[in-house]
Amino acid sequence: MTSSFRQSLTRTAFRSYLAEFISTFFFVFAAVGSAMAASKMARDASTEPSSLVAGALAQAFALSATIYSASNVSGGHVNPAVTFGLAVGGHIDVTSAVFYWISQLVGSTSACLLLRLLTAGQAVPTTGILTEMTGFGGAILEGIATFALVYTVYAARDPRGSGELVGPIVVGLVLGANVMAMGPFTGGSMNPARSFGPAVVSGDFKNHAVYWVGPLVGAGAAAVVYQNVVFLSSPPDHPQESSHGAVETLVL
Repeated sequence: MTSSFRQSLTRTAFRSYLAEFISTFFFVFAAVGSAMAASKMARDASTEPSSLVAGALAQAFALSATIYSASNVSGGHVNPAVTFGLAVGGHIDVTSAVFYWISQLVGSTSACLLLRLLTAGQAVPTTGILTEMTGFGGAILEGIATFALVYTVYAARDPRGSGELVGPIVVGLVLGANVMAMGPFTGGSMNPARSFGPAVVSGDFKNHAVYWVGPLVGAGAAAVVYQNVVFLSSPPDHPQESSHGAVETLVL
């Protein structure tokens, strides 16, 4: 444990944390910013189909770009659920995963604070579930969507995949598809950091547990199913992390 902690405090490790901070910052900036722009332009963005499509596309493009930009440094997680899923699969040690989480949450909060300041105090929209739904139902939906996301991440990291550019694109596509499918019901977060930043800035944590419990359970299940049921793999098949514990490139 002590050795793992020391390795997580090296210069190389801090480069990984910085990469996760920057990538999460820009992803949330685009995701929340597009929602704010939609609410500004539409009379009722919550019921406007074009707003849903625009938000899904913005998040798909942003995630693909931020994964690609960070993949060679940190693995391009941009999501605490992805980090958790890769930790369950043994691709990142627990200590490094905690530092990844901190970087991602701080990046998300910073993006939302900046949006709040630069838009002259315009409300920062939070993710929330329909009033008719229960928290349990919302968590199940988020868990299923995150399962699909993290399962795709594992497929993108597979050495038998289609290349360094295709991986981030397909991960972005599955995110965008899930946002369009679940946006009206839960906001289609699939990312605790995506929901955490707006909640902190707005002070609204209603049903916030949905965006942690669902994605983390879904991510862990995806890791177990992919590695132990669908595509059996042994440690030699997946190169281990560098000495500081960061995950290897998202697409190998």
